[in-house]
Amino acid sequence: MSGLLVLAATPIGRPEDASARLRDELAGADVVAAEDTRRLRRLAGELGVEVAGRVVSYFEGNEAGRTAGLVEDLVAGRRVLLVTDAGMPSVSDPGYRLVAAAVEAGVRVTSVPGPSAVLTALAVSGLPVDRFCFEGFLPRKAGERARRLRELAQEPRTLVLFESPHRTEASLLALAEAFGADRPAAVCRELTKTHEEVVRGPLGELATWAAAGVRGEVTLVVSGRTGPAVGHVDPGDHDTLRARVASEEETGLTRKEAVRAVAESTGVPRREVYDAAHRVAHGPSRPDLDRPDPTQE
Repeated sequence: MSGLLVLAATPIGRPEDASARLRDELAGADVVAAEDTRRLRRLAGELGVEVAGRVVSYFEGNEAGRTAGLVEDLVAGRRVLLVTDAGMPSVSDPGYRLVAAAVEAGVRVTSVPGPSAVLTALAVSGLPVDRFCFEGFLPRKAGERARRLRELAQEPRTLVLFESPHRTEASLLALAEAFGADRPAAVCRELTKTHEEVVRGPLGELATWAAAGVRGEVTLVVSGRTGPAVGHVDPGDHDTLRARVASEEETGLTRKEAVRAVAESTGVPRREVYDAAHRVAHGPSRPDLDRPDPTQE
């Protein structure tokens, strides 16, 4: 009989937020795979739990090589507990690769529910919670980050993002540029910890606030679009559309990619953006002109 893979949520701040089930799993697991074994030992000590099973590290740098061995433990009938430094495994943390491999091997997977920075930030943000999406960390490079945010500019659901403290100001500035400085948002810092802080306001004001420096773990919550799309352009404004496409191409995008980016950021259909951009090299478009249309590829 195969074993059981248990994904257990650990406290995101206060140890007393740990569930009784987490204590039981730590004490009873045959194998504990931890993102940081030192933090695991510290948490177990704070909870007064003795971890009797074998403890192995399982983090981003070694999960590809260690997954097979853990699956062997599971197939052999062992109970494997997976924990990360804080919150639920697999959510911007190690876990997905092991879960997928366990499922493929026919092993049952369950979880010990508990703290989550995503849901905690969403709940305290004061922003709509009926529909939301989690975007994890934004790209570090400015160009890639800007392209990602252009894709999200028209998203009507509330957005939840993780960010490091030293990149918070840059991300808020990029969000304000892509979404508009007046878009409501919240910066949730050190959730459930002693110095917990939730700062709410328009993106532009939050970027100014963050310029003084931000400390601790940060979760950003941003309201979805409720009005016209940011950067909306009239489909008949060919000059603006041409300029937008040319600007995207200057960042290294192909014509097809640039047309898609402009269509997503302006709300203009891709075919119309392509027709406007095509006038740059070929003059006025003709309905009967036989030319390849990259938006159809």
